[in-house]
Amino acid sequence: MSTQEIIKQLKQEKDAVILAHYYVAPEVQAVADYVGDSFYLSRLAAGLPNKTLVFCGVSFMGESGKLLSPDKTVLMPDMEADCPMAHMVTEAAVRAAREAYDDLAVVCYVNSTAQIKSWSDVCVTSANAVKIVESLPNAHILFIPDKNLARYVAEQVPDKHIIIPDGYCPVHEEMRADEIRELREQHPEAKVLAHPECNAQVLEMADYIGSTSGIIDFAAKSDEKEFIIATEEGVLYELEQKRPDAGFYFARTRPVCEGMKRITLEKIVHVLKTGENSLHVEEAHAEPAGDTLRRMLDLAAEKGKS
Repeated sequence: MSTQEIIKQLKQEKDAVILAHYYVAPEVQAVADYVGDSFYLSRLAAGLPNKTLVFCGVSFMGESGKLLSPDKTVLMPDMEADCPMAHMVTEAAVRAAREAYDDLAVVCYVNSTAQIKSWSDVCVTSANAVKIVESLPNAHILFIPDKNLARYVAEQVPDKHIIIPDGYCPVHEEMRADEIRELREQHPEAKVLAHPECNAQVLEMADYIGSTSGIIDFAAKSDEKEFIIATEEGVLYELEQKRPDAGFYFARTRPVCEGMKRITLEKIVHVLKTGENSLHVEEAHAEPAGDTLRRMLDLAAEKGKS
C-alpha cells in the first residue's frame, strides 16, 4: 500500500481532514482535502464536521484551527514547523500604543501566535486586511506584526493612521529587487505578481499585489502567458494546475519557507496513526485570541454583503 493510500485509509478511520497551505511541498498538497491560504483555511476550519483536523503548515495555522474549533482534535505533522514573524511583537509595544492613543484598534495579522492575537482587537489576513481596516471606526491602527503588509495597508487606507511595526517574513523581506528586475529583463512580457509581505522595493515593480490565493486567481484568469512570482515557491504547484500553458519564474535566490517544508507525508501518517502532536492553546489566551478570529470572520462576511 502506498503512503498516499495509507493516509486515505487513516483519514477514514480517524474522521480526519487534511488542510494544507500553498507553501508546503507539492506531494503534501496533493494528498490534502483542502489547500489554500490562511484566510481560506481559517474560515473553512470553523465549519468542517470532522473530529480531527490535520494542519499541514506552521504552528499559528494549527492554533487558529484550534481557536475556532476548540472541541476538535488539531494535529500538527511537525510541532517545530514555525513562522518567525509570528513572534515579532511584544506585549510592551502593544501596551504602549494603547496608552498613547485613545482611539486605537490593534489589528493582528493571522500570521501570529495565539498569545499575540489575545492582545489584539481583530485579526486579518493578507486577503482581507485592507477591507477590514477600512471598516473599523478607529482613526489609529496598530498593525502587528508585519511591517510590509502594514505599509501596504497604510497606502491603501490613507485616511487612517497606521502604526507600522518592525516584524517581517524573512522569505518575503529578503527577496531581492535586483533579481526581480533581472527576470523582467529576461521576460519583458511577464507580469510581476507579488505578495504584500514583500519589501517595498519589490512591491514597486509589481503589476499585481495580493494574497497567495489572489496571485493564483490573477494568473488563472489572465490572458497573459508569463508571470514573475514574488512569493514562496510552493505556490508553483497550484499555479501549474490552474495554468499549465503559462510560464512562471522565480528569483534566483529561491524563496523557500523552511517551516512549511518540514511537513512530509511520513509525518502526516505518524500523527494520524498515533494521535501525537495534538495542539493545545493556553487557556489564558484562548478566549481573547479566538474572539479576534471570530470578529475577522464576522467583518469579512459583512463586507462581502456590501
